[in-house]
Amino acid sequence: MDLIDRLKELASRAEKLAPQLKTEEATKNALVMPFIGALGYDVFNPLEVVPEFTADVGIKKGEKVDYAIMQEAQVTMLFECKMIGTDLAKITPSQLYRYFSVTDARFGILTDGVHYQFYSDLDSPNKMDSRPFLDFRITDLSEKVVGEIKKFAKEIFDLEEILSTANQLKYTKGIKRVFAEEWQNPSEEFVKHFASKVYDGRLTQSAKEQFTGLTKQAFHEFVQDMFSRRLSSALSADSSSSVGEVEPYEEIAEEITEEKGIVTTEEEIEGYHAVKSILREVVSPSRVFMRDTLSYCGILLDDNNRKPICRLFFNTSKKSIGLFDAEKNISKENIESIDDIYKFAEALKTTALGYDQGSPGVSEESAENNGNAEA
Repeated sequence: MDLIDRLKELASRAEKLAPQLKTEEATKNALVMPFIGALGYDVFNPLEVVPEFTADVGIKKGEKVDYAIMQEAQVTMLFECKMIGTDLAKITPSQLYRYFSVTDARFGILTDGVHYQFYSDLDSPNKMDSRPFLDFRITDLSEKVVGEIKKFAKEIFDLEEILSTANQLKYTKGIKRVFAEEWQNPSEEFVKHFASKVYDGRLTQSAKEQFTGLTKQAFHEFVQDMFSRRLSSALSADSSSSVGEVEPYEEIAEEITEEKGIVTTEEEIEGYHAVKSILREVVSPSRVFMRDTLSYCGILLDDNNRKPICRLFFNTSKKSIGLFDAEKNISKENIESIDDIYKFAEALKTTALGYDQGSPGVSEESAENNGNAEA
């Protein structure tokens, strides 16, 4: 069972048991321990999961944190648990703060069994950040969030990779928070920035007031337009079409980058043909498309950005290929030459086949025909 299936099962369990979970201990047993187990840790093995973990913190002796996750005899994660339904926004995770400075832990998790907040020490070493870098509810998970949770699984736990991602998540979340604030009440700096792009006159007080309203209106209309275009695209999408739709965000990005110029190199073209050659065993070559961007060269099925097969990262000194799993999480693999792409032939074919097998309206017969076409 994949992690997403375990989390869905846990979410269903939480909704069903919530009325009976009257204590913190009940919440830990029914929800938090299964969550830790879903990440691959043996909750009954004290070499992996230590309940009621104790460490001396300053003048506080014998204080306990609910769970410590161990890797090679070192603490990697700490869990502080509250009873289900607790408003975590009103909680100060004091135990986590204190334990960060006296253990090897780089991640602290505050949870009520449904709501999870993941913290680290990105701002200052050995001092837990005041804001979580990852914040989610198991009852409302996106594929992106599941991909981030999966990085904490025992089998693939990589401290440096998670810290790098955590740093990105932290700033992305911060920028989104700024967007939300500007959405409600555009700041003077925000208004000035956009006014200076479209208005040549002097920004007097009356002009500022005018552009404050215009900026807010334009911002709202822009988001509404994005939503409408995406909804319209989704409603009109034909899964059997040989030409897929482009996401509104990508359309705009392409319009912007088009002016800067994207150069498709010979190596990218060779890489594209290598992937196309591999996939001809399972899909018609006419369905395999290349879409180049400034940062990578994307290979798509049916020229549909919702059907990515792989990405070629050839614009750096160290070349790599980005492979997609069933949940569209991408993993990079270093390659030395174009021929190395053939090492990932099975993964590429599995990804391409997955779109036909998982697409509504595509029969097994048509999928089989596609696989035999031009073979």
